[in-house]
Amino acid sequence: MDKVESLNSFEQIKLLADSRRMAILRRLMASPATLTQLGRELGKHPAWIQHHIKALEAGGLVEIAEVRVTTGITEKFYRARAGAFLLHELILPQSDKPAVIFSGSHDLAIESLSTRLSPHLRLLTLPVGSLDGLVNLRQGLCHIAGAHLLDESGDYNTSFVHHLFPDRPVKMVTLAYRTQGLLLGPGNPKGIQALTDLTRKNVTFINRNPGSGTRLWIDREIHRLGLAPSLIRGYGEFVHTHSESALAVQTGRVDAALGIQAAAHQHGLDFIPLFEERYDLVIPAEQVKLVHPLLDALQTATFRKQLSTLTGYNTAHSGEQIPL
Repeated sequence: MDKVESLNSFEQIKLLADSRRMAILRRLMASPATLTQLGRELGKHPAWIQHHIKALEAGGLVEIAEVRVTTGITEKFYRARAGAFLLHELILPQSDKPAVIFSGSHDLAIESLSTRLSPHLRLLTLPVGSLDGLVNLRQGLCHIAGAHLLDESGDYNTSFVHHLFPDRPVKMVTLAYRTQGLLLGPGNPKGIQALTDLTRKNVTFINRNPGSGTRLWIDREIHRLGLAPSLIRGYGEFVHTHSESALAVQTGRVDAALGIQAAAHQHGLDFIPLFEERYDLVIPAEQVKLVHPLLDALQTATFRKQLSTLTGYNTAHSGEQIPL
């Protein structure tokens, strides 16, 4: 069975920016071929083909599959080193300070840290949800991920990290504990008190994106309560951040959402707390040096004071490393 290889090298991707080399590689993914065969199929002289084959060989994309000697003539058959290639590469800004890509669960403390750390590094955020953030980290699409994934044992993140990084050393550090609950309009006009009230016909709801820690929590909780998602108006619609959830409630688009207390406070909403969660940062060992300014900041009194302005954050364990 042919395999798929991921290309993380900019030099490899640059090779394939040449449409002629891409055509040769795609042909060799189908089956091995000689320079003469490739020249005949592509309408080019074998010497022209050989020039590009050498570049693809040097880049680790093509290899010799077989050497045949027929009536004194040696023929080399070339093949692609994989049945398909997955291309991905971070394109970062040119700057005198390092750029760090953060992916994972949306968090207001991360946004605040980004501003504070701006003299030392440029923190760029990609909020895709906890699970997809860890997947992005595994695939090399970011340097650090943020997650709050609760597993069946009642622990946060550890089992998910073990599953996605069985062969790579990673570090997991607590950013903070956060309070999550129901975001409601000022004065709670619909009188919502619990998740069960979301099934009322006069109540509209907006969900979080699949794969986010918030979405996984509510999916599990309504199952535990025996509630059918189809009875909650708007359960299938979603936004990607806590701020978007709060804005949907603030503007009257919906009556309720699930999100962090800090987002409710920022948008002047009522809030009913439902649970406290641990939010962790996950960093591959090879990226620890790059993100060191961020990890150092978690240990400071300034950071804790800064987070105290975000309602619903508990910094008692900020900066603690979680054993893996």
